Amino acid sequence: MIDPAQVAANIADVRRRIDAAGGGDEVRILAVTKTFPLDAARAALAAGCLAVGENYAQEAVAKWAEWRADEPRPSLHVIGHVQTNKVRMLAPIVDVWQTLDRVSVIDEVARRAPGARAYLQVNVTGEPAKSGCEPAETPALLAHARAAGLRIEGLMTLGVAGDDAVTLAGFRLLSSIADELGLAERSMGMSGDLELAVQAGATMVRIGSALFGPRPVAQP
Repeated sequence: MIDPAQVAANIADVRRRIDAAGGGDEVRILAVTKTFPLDAARAALAAGCLAVGENYAQEAVAKWAEWRADEPRPSLHVIGHVQTNKVRMLAPIVDVWQTLDRVSVIDEVARRAPGARAYLQVNVTGEPAKSGCEPAETPALLAHARAAGLRIEGLMTLGVAGDDAVTLAGFRLLSSIADELGLAERSMGMSGDLELAVQAGATMVRIGSALFGPRPVAQP
């Protein structure tokens, strides 16, 4: 059960954490609503979060089908690994694609959603299990995405759970790459490491459990 008043209080707490870490209003909160009911997105929007993030294609499509036609909606960001065969179902509802990391998915998004807003996901920690292009590949991938007609607004990455030193170094690397490429947006940091992200120059932090509590069991 989602309590809108508690969500609003939690958003205020996260904002205080951002401020204490040296951030300001330029650091936006992306409310991560994966596995939570649609009421989580409604509560976040009512409390001033204008964008939400979803990881799973089927779940996002099912939730967005529940919005009433006359109901205000937040901007929808895809923040999970995107399979090319899921782009078609996502294209009608996605506002920002945050996890483009390879030519094949860039080409499919460009085909299904011409001119779409997007970020490139970069694997700044070198973990084999994590999605994201290699840092050195980012300029070429950016050039390809722009040539395909996509509007690349920034970069996105993940930290390492339990390793603040590696995470902070990775976040700083992402900011450095974004600076070199002239990209303004840096989506990095979650509930457990948002302070590190803010210190490293995040413009957006992706927050789920700190807003909505323990996450329900994920749906495939």
